[in-house]
Amino acid sequence: EVQLVESGGGLVQPGGSLRLSCATSGFDFSNYAINWVRQAPGKGQEEWIGVVHIGGTTSYANSVKDRFTISRDNTKSTVYLQMNSLKPEDTAVYYCVKDAHRGPGTQVTVSS
Repeated sequence: EVQLVESGGGLVQPGGSLRLSCATSGFDFSNYAINWVRQAPGKGQEEWIGVVHIGGTTSYANSVKDRFTISRDNTKSTVYLQMNSLKPEDTAVYYCVKDAHRGPGTQVTVSS
């Protein structure tokens, strides 16, 4: 059974940093790209924020480029999302996604 579980969310002040983790199981992790998406409160559509490909290369949405970094550890079947220079508009529930599977999400709140 494919499972993804996000962790690391919390409350942070503007300008702060957080690192999210996405622990996975049930599939050959090293052979799949993993995406991160987020759902902001009151917004109907979720936002794609980035992907880490099989070889470790990454792509990002313009809204987070140069602030967020995605990485993967194939030995731990885990993907990380390092978020720096956080803004109030980054407040959202963050999900890691593999094909049609996603975790329960982790809440990130950026507020003073």
